Amino acid sequence: MMRDMARRMLDERLPMDRLRSLVAAAPEPVYDVGERAPWDASLWAEIVALGWTGLAIGEADGGSGISLAGIAAMIEEVGRHALPSPVVPTLGASLVLRAAGSEAARTVMARIAGGAAASLAITNDRGSWEPEDAPLVAQADGDALVLHGTTRFVQDGFKANILVASARLGDAIVLCAVETAAEGLTLEADHIHDLTRDQASVHFNGVRVGAGAIVSRDAAPVLRAAWPGLLALVSADLCGASEWLLQTTVAYSKERVQFDRPIGFFQAVKHPLVNAMVEIDRARSLLYHACAEIDAGSPQAEVAARMAKSAASDAAAFISDRAIQLHGGIGFTWEYGLHIYFKRNLHNQALFGDGVHQRAKLADLLIGPVSTTTNVTG
Repeated sequence: MMRDMARRMLDERLPMDRLRSLVAAAPEPVYDVGERAPWDASLWAEIVALGWTGLAIGEADGGSGISLAGIAAMIEEVGRHALPSPVVPTLGASLVLRAAGSEAARTVMARIAGGAAASLAITNDRGSWEPEDAPLVAQADGDALVLHGTTRFVQDGFKANILVASARLGDAIVLCAVETAAEGLTLEADHIHDLTRDQASVHFNGVRVGAGAIVSRDAAPVLRAAWPGLLALVSADLCGASEWLLQTTVAYSKERVQFDRPIGFFQAVKHPLVNAMVEIDRARSLLYHACAEIDAGSPQAEVAARMAKSAASDAAAFISDRAIQLHGGIGFTWEYGLHIYFKRNLHNQALFGDGVHQRAKLADLLIGPVSTTTNVTG
């Protein structure tokens, strides 16, 4: 029901011609430094009214608290329509706040359920998402904290009202909820290919955070607990966008005629499309398995989520390439919609680690970390 409702609404409000006119009106291949992705604020208001921002938030805090499997079904439609909005980073921030469970976190979740957009600011200069590699440094100032440093790869940072930022305070990692309008905080637009979102580097120059906005004073386990859900959200977006590319390419292969036959008649076209279907279905199966593990609080949730992200990243890479190839010349044109999805998939493949990264992490979880000791035998 969540999926069908989202599909009907987005089919009506964001058809392909509307998406192209919104994010690809000018033939520029990337958003350069200083540019930001356009988005429809009225559509965001409708999304808020439908309660999407509160899906990962419990009823006691103003949300609906539905299962991650239900959320993933809706996010598939977000990916299928390449929706330009901060809904995915907002849900991701909500998962982190829910894992924190503090009074400060509940206050922020109530604001998000009411329509505030949020994003995570947890990535350092080296691009590490590891909880211990906090990008910021915090200094105590009475009950408050003062934040310094820069956090990278903040998704839809220019659309967000609230950033959930991690910082090192002595030997501890803390999480803070920071207003994007806070004094001392500046956002710098990144050079980005994905036309459906913006990405920011956020500079903290003595940003003061009151005691009531300190979400967690032991953030590493909080971030680790939320990590499987974050991977599942991006995997769902990848599955949805990949399904659109597959169905669009199948439809084109039935219409385009070459040598007096639709090109879908030829095995060189049929076989890649079948392979793509198998890969996408595999990724989707792993996605919903991961969601079930997360919803059940299983200790295998991280393993399942990394498997899902690995499969979704690889499936997206395969169908993105084949969709462009099998469309021939028209697939390369700015006026056609493939490039929008190609770039969104390219971004999501790398976000939180691509397939190779996930498989390396899986090897660490299932086999054990690579030894740094070299055994020398005579």
